[in-house]
Amino acid sequence: MSDWLEVGDKAKAFQLETYGGETLKLSDYAGKPVVLYFYPRDNTPGCTREACAFRDLSLELDQRGAVVLGVSTDSVESHEKFRDKHELNFPLLADPEGKVSSAYGAWREKNMYGKKSMGIQRSTFLIDPKGKIAHIWKRVKVDGHDQQVLEALDQLSG
Repeated sequence: MSDWLEVGDKAKAFQLETYGGETLKLSDYAGKPVVLYFYPRDNTPGCTREACAFRDLSLELDQRGAVVLGVSTDSVESHEKFRDKHELNFPLLADPEGKVSSAYGAWREKNMYGKKSMGIQRSTFLIDPKGKIAHIWKRVKVDGHDQQVLEALDQLSG
């Protein structure tokens, strides 16, 4: 288990696979605000609501120059099915070994019904155009989170 990155830290560079064998790097989005969110699993109720909320905000996010990147330990194939089923309009990145999730501190010990396991704790990092962490949401509650992200983007540009 790793420690969380903190506000003001330089965002950890990464390179992860997405659809069609394409590889995306954080540096591909230099100069833009990046909403980097970590979620536990494709096609589960909370993760689906969160992804669809970001999908539905695409116009507002575009107006702020921001990009959304979703990360989980699911496979690229799982991400493709999830994207297609819910018409997602942003990249989902496969982190099967949890290396990027660990680097950001989102790979944590979880306790569900008394059973402990390691996995992604739902969390979001807002990375400013200079590559620094501007805001962190740990233990995200899905409902209303999309609006919190928009408000933080407005503070970033304001």
